[in-house]
Amino acid sequence: MVWFKREKEGITTSTKDKKETPEGLWHKCPKCKTVVTAEDHAKNFYVCDRCSNHDRIGSEEYFQIFFDEGKYKEFDAKLSSGDPLKFTDTKKYTDRIKATQAKTGLTDAIRCAKGDIDGQPTVIAAMDFAFIGGSMGSVVGEKIARAIDQAIKAKCAFMIISKSGGARMMEAGLSLMQLAKTSGKLTQLADAGLPYISFLTDPTTGGVTASFAMLGDINIAEPGALIGFAGPRVVKETIGRDLPDGFQTSEFVLEHGFLDYIVERQNLKAEVSKSIRLFMS
Repeated sequence: MVWFKREKEGITTSTKDKKETPEGLWHKCPKCKTVVTAEDHAKNFYVCDRCSNHDRIGSEEYFQIFFDEGKYKEFDAKLSSGDPLKFTDTKKYTDRIKATQAKTGLTDAIRCAKGDIDGQPTVIAAMDFAFIGGSMGSVVGEKIARAIDQAIKAKCAFMIISKSGGARMMEAGLSLMQLAKTSGKLTQLADAGLPYISFLTDPTTGGVTASFAMLGDINIAEPGALIGFAGPRVVKETIGRDLPDGFQTSEFVLEHGFLDYIVERQNLKAEVSKSIRLFMS
């Protein structure tokens, strides 16, 4: 009845004058559909407090989680891909790189930084899926190599946060060369007696899984992350059989001996800190 009273009083709002709710104020869980404020979702480390679904997050969010007070020093931030193969599909590779850089604010699919984790100097190389699916090209391989050099120079622990669809097809063989390059640099890290922690997030697939993602002194993952070489659809079509429930999730991979443990995001810093302290002691 209040609506009718308001209309009689001449208090009405036309459609064109109605204000839209600003975007980004609310978050809806893609799994259980629970709606919470974006602020509360961020405070809970982008994890649903009802079903524990871990949303994909980028390098900046991981840096804020791991580094003390969110402080770090990034290096090689301006390193960007060239186009030695002159690759062209629906658009030039160089045009796609520029468009993705403008859209994401990133220069490539990985960022490298040095900071402290509970007072322990650590170098982290964190991949960003938003940049061409976190694909591994020459820049990714080069930045990982340089990050390892930084860790050796500082005599500190090194961690890679993997989040990738695999090798970058636009760089063909140059991309595949990064598998050997990063693996070789990790051998130098091991020779220096320094720990390498491999942290696998959703998704970690293709050439990344076939190289540095599975070479950690400790391999850890987030709950429910897709981890594998070929995707489930490709595997199913290749073998011609239905796949087990939970195939290629981090829980499935842990059960089959390819991971050391799975850790909830709110416990990440404490668990990684404990591992670094163990190795460095």
